[in-house]
Amino acid sequence: MASEKSGGQEDDSEKWILENIHIDGKDDVTEDVKKPTPSSMSFNERSSSLRKRNVVTSSGPKMGRTESGAKRGLMSLRFLDRAKTGKEEDGWKAIEKRFCVNSVDDRLFKDKFGACIGMGDSKEFAGELFEALARRRNIATENGIDLLQLRKFWEDMTNQDLDARLHIFFDMCDKNGDGKLSEDEVKEVLVMSASANKLSKFKQEASTYAALIMEELDPDNHGYVEMWQLEALLRGMVGSEESQRSDKKADTLAKTMIPKEYSTPVSRFLSKTKERFFDNWKKIWIIMLWQGTNISLFTWKLNAYQRVPAFQVLGFCLCFAKAAAETVKFNMALILVPVCRRTLTRLRETFLGQVIPFDENINFHKLISVEVMLGTMVHIIMHMSCNFVRISSCPKDQFDTILGPIFNYKQPTYMDLLLSIEGITGIIMILLMLYTFTLATHSFRRNVVKFPGPFHGLAGFNAFWYAHHLLVVVYILLLVHGWFLFLTPEWYKKTTWMYVSVPMLVYTTERILTLHDRNYRVDINRAVIYTGNVLALYMSKPPGFRYKSGMYLFVKCPDISNFEWHPFSITSAPDDDYLSVHVRTLGDWTTEIKNRFEKACEPQSEKQSRGDLVRMETKAYTETPQEFPRIVVKGPYGAPAQDYRKFDILLLVGLGIGATPFISIIKDIVNNESRSELLDEFPADKRGPERAYFYWVTREQGSFDWFKGVMDDIAEYDHNQIVEMHNYLTSMYEEGDARSALIAMVQSLQHAKNGKDVVSDSRIRTHFARPNWRKVFTNLSSLHPSSRIGVFYCGSPMLTKTLKGLCQEFTMNSSTRFNFHKENF
Repeated sequence: MASEKSGGQEDDSEKWILENIHIDGKDDVTEDVKKPTPSSMSFNERSSSLRKRNVVTSSGPKMGRTESGAKRGLMSLRFLDRAKTGKEEDGWKAIEKRFCVNSVDDRLFKDKFGACIGMGDSKEFAGELFEALARRRNIATENGIDLLQLRKFWEDMTNQDLDARLHIFFDMCDKNGDGKLSEDEVKEVLVMSASANKLSKFKQEASTYAALIMEELDPDNHGYVEMWQLEALLRGMVGSEESQRSDKKADTLAKTMIPKEYSTPVSRFLSKTKERFFDNWKKIWIIMLWQGTNISLFTWKLNAYQRVPAFQVLGFCLCFAKAAAETVKFNMALILVPVCRRTLTRLRETFLGQVIPFDENINFHKLISVEVMLGTMVHIIMHMSCNFVRISSCPKDQFDTILGPIFNYKQPTYMDLLLSIEGITGIIMILLMLYTFTLATHSFRRNVVKFPGPFHGLAGFNAFWYAHHLLVVVYILLLVHGWFLFLTPEWYKKTTWMYVSVPMLVYTTERILTLHDRNYRVDINRAVIYTGNVLALYMSKPPGFRYKSGMYLFVKCPDISNFEWHPFSITSAPDDDYLSVHVRTLGDWTTEIKNRFEKACEPQSEKQSRGDLVRMETKAYTETPQEFPRIVVKGPYGAPAQDYRKFDILLLVGLGIGATPFISIIKDIVNNESRSELLDEFPADKRGPERAYFYWVTREQGSFDWFKGVMDDIAEYDHNQIVEMHNYLTSMYEEGDARSALIAMVQSLQHAKNGKDVVSDSRIRTHFARPNWRKVFTNLSSLHPSSRIGVFYCGSPMLTKTLKGLCQEFTMNSSTRFNFHKENF
């Protein structure tokens, strides 16, 4: 093989055609006997078949080359990222520009090759690719390569002949150029691929996986692997995938049919508007009612103050100031309602849950705060730039006639008005509200803004939380401000206390009841700390603590702070005799509680026994309750995911720690399934989803440690395959990328041999890169026509818009109805 490569001859994996006649005997013969697929054949059968088909006679008529097995086996093997190359010439132009940046004296060296071709984050892999391409072209690279040679390298990497790309991949592994791969060479490439894909655990097991490849490809123990053997394995890996893709073509064919209601732009617009209305009608009528009330109050007050005597002096400045103040009073009362968690949790279980979008309570709270700020700004501008000026500069006779009785016939100056009770309370309120509003913005609350040294505490969740408590002062000042009014001496016209007294009473009562009535001191049964900076707490379940899957609770650690409560999704099922939460270390408080439990824990020597969901974890620690920090919980509180039983099908999407709300749902589904099997005569409540699809996306391999128990439990106890899990590791390059090709091979071999995934070390196979969400929704709409699918998402806001848009699109274009619900953290 080495001589063939050096001489530039064709490799022995080619198939041939005679002129234009395709000779491929049995492939085109139609028989009743079912032929074995590549996936069902053993490696020896595949390799024997491949060698027979690769026999080429030295004499004969003129031959032309057609597709080989490698082309079918490596339909997407590539060296350059699609997103960075795009069109062919556009890809080269981008590389040419990077050449100018990374070259030295118009020479590109090995250490800059990765950055030039778009592999800057895979420097080691790019270096090996550089050497392999140079060996193929017989180019000396001691002094780097010029632009023309880089162009030849690029042509080799983007060659449409997939056999040629297979040769390049093989040459990368075969460093000594003898045409054979030893176990050490395979191990070296596996280590390099693991580094490129940030798989630290895979890297540690590289020797084991290299031996696995040699065991499969070298059954006769020759000590090496040839290219045709590598090709045979790769072709067998994807044979079943190709057949599955062809089977799905018929299912998705209906997507090309355009419904009649979308045939014209007008009908399409009307149909989309109608669908959007039905998807958002709860939010629409609430916002319309809210804004209608604001407009009515504003208009009423605007007209009312045109009839007061002071209008002759102050004009419409007075009207706009008072009208804006009326909306501020209303919204300051209303803004407390969405944060009454205890009340909302109970109300969502009533008929009101069918007409009010309780899941949007925080968004509504934010929307009201914007309205408060707008009304406040109008009120301030009208007073300070107009009303105060006109009162202080009004002619004395006009002032005495119209405003004299109100001010005891003493005309105030501008500073007198500013330093009055109304002015001082207004200024203090504005400063406190601006401070609170600023710290509640995303940049400050998420600690995106970094302050140096002693000012570090001005950003972050703690700053946001404590700053919000300053609003207690704001409400007190609001009552004072609303009582000492310049132009309203009658007490019954001072309506501020009428607006805010009831909401303040409800909110205060709820906070008092929450502090005393629903605080549970729990015992820590077990604490588990995982490599992905996740702390799992298994706690005793307080008597009478009832909840639904998808709900959350608040956790306080008095050893850290007596005032800080932090929300966490409940990950135990309602029928479990314990409570569990998973805490990801993202801030100061979560880091501190993780460190405290880490000090109290010691590695457990005994292997965990199996048998229920609690013990299905990868790594646990000894239980020393007397040393554990004290934990207090309160709740539970309602969340969008708790309504999952209302849908026929579930699509659960979690990003990283965002999987926690769905762990309880999955456990509940599996537990109900097991209970139904045990109690055939008295089956459990069948009302609920028929099937659940769970997509979990994470960027760290270490995250699989804390989630492994859930995955293994589904694989073992979900006998009817109600739950279908899909795990995605985004640090991996997508399938087909040369940097992940060998890892995909090892994954396939390992899973076939012992049912374990090499990435997650669980029974569930891990996908590479990010999911194709459009494909996911296409498959669901094809598999479940005329069904109501609940789409529940928990994670960062970046994916919210994508999933929501796909829900709306496929609801309009298919008979399946997708209902989107989200929880952002």
